[in-house]
Amino acid sequence: MNIPFYQVDAFTDRLFGGNPAGVCPLEQWLPEETMQQIAMENNLSETAFFVEQGEGFYIRWFTPIVEVNLCGHATLASAHVLYSEMEYPGKVISFESRSGRLNVRREGDLLILDFPANKPQHTVLPEDFVQALNITPIQSLRGTEDYLLLYRTQQEVEALIPDFRKLEKVDARAVIVTAPGDKTDFVSRFFAPHVGIDEDPVTGSAHTVLIPFWAEKLGKNKMKALQLSRRGGTLFCHMRGDRAEIGGKAVTFLKGEIVI
Repeated sequence: MNIPFYQVDAFTDRLFGGNPAGVCPLEQWLPEETMQQIAMENNLSETAFFVEQGEGFYIRWFTPIVEVNLCGHATLASAHVLYSEMEYPGKVISFESRSGRLNVRREGDLLILDFPANKPQHTVLPEDFVQALNITPIQSLRGTEDYLLLYRTQQEVEALIPDFRKLEKVDARAVIVTAPGDKTDFVSRFFAPHVGIDEDPVTGSAHTVLIPFWAEKLGKNKMKALQLSRRGGTLFCHMRGDRAEIGGKAVTFLKGEIVI
């Protein structure tokens, strides 16, 4: 069996930037074990699989070790493949998923993810974080799956040196750290050793938590964000009602076939 495969750098306009994602368009679903093995073999933070369903598609995302409920950059990468490589004619692509309907539309040279917002709630700072992070945050919140830790400055976020083995034991999918940006509205980093990703380069799903938090804090609905990883990524954010819109660009790095 030959399966089409693309590797796309998401949330960037240049190769070797942003977050690389694997994308596998399928005519029908593979066994779950096979999709997990493909994701493990790719060894990217996520590999997306999608199948045509009705007037849209159903999408699933796998890290090297587990299937996840939501992934932004691999959804952006999948939309990029549909538009740029498979000549999808519509302006809006609808994906059904574990997290409900996710729409992606084109606006000029941007792809806009339309995701459900996930407003975080204040919580007590777990002792695990005190031991796992070298700088103590000034505020601790939690969304549905992830913790959100607020720091004073971009420099503090840049200076964080997590103990990933301790963070791996935290009762959450991931830990998002954030602060006001020097040249953007806010910056972030994303640590997810619990699902096999020590630090993700650019994380769309994290911004479903970050956007409602910063929209309320800054008193504005449109923001520009930067994820502070070695590869780096720029995200254009818009809070619209109970939806978080996340805009970005993408570039195809590789296309070929997986032979199984």
